[in-house]
Amino acid sequence: MILGLPALTFAHVLISLTGIVSGFIVLFGLIAVKPMPGWTALFLLTTVATSVTGFVFFPFHHFMPSHGVGIISLLVLSVVLFARYVRRLVDAWRWIYVIGAVLALYLNVFVLIVQSFQKVPALHALAPQQTEPPFLYAQLAVLGLFVVLGLIAVVRFRPAAGWTV
Repeated sequence: MILGLPALTFAHVLISLTGIVSGFIVLFGLIAVKPMPGWTALFLLTTVATSVTGFVFFPFHHFMPSHGVGIISLLVLSVVLFARYVRRLVDAWRWIYVIGAVLALYLNVFVLIVQSFQKVPALHALAPQQTEPPFLYAQLAVLGLFVVLGLIAVVRFRPAAGWTV
């Protein structure tokens, strides 16, 4: 046990948090039009690993919403990886990449909020069923933030000629 969590759960949480932090760095890099190949690779690797470890580390007996989010995330990430590394952000692949990367980050943050309301006692007390207004407002505020940041990133991000993608 590490910090009260089984080792595999701790590893999954650490991978997820690394994906979220590196994802925000990449998102603000997109907005600032700064190439961040190392941060981008870390974000994409840890975001893929988050979904994969969610399926591998935790046995399941029936399909749950978290499985749906993981499947959607992996599908989005496959398009993001293709847009960035195969199509090299040319033409429409630029905005497909940006929207997909922002969506992948949002899905990780969405799950972070869900898990926070399940595991953090003060948040759980506010929304034990996750249908109460505090949970819904938190998710709506985060969705709004991602829509705004995503739109800004799509408009601003234009890789310069000679960029190493």
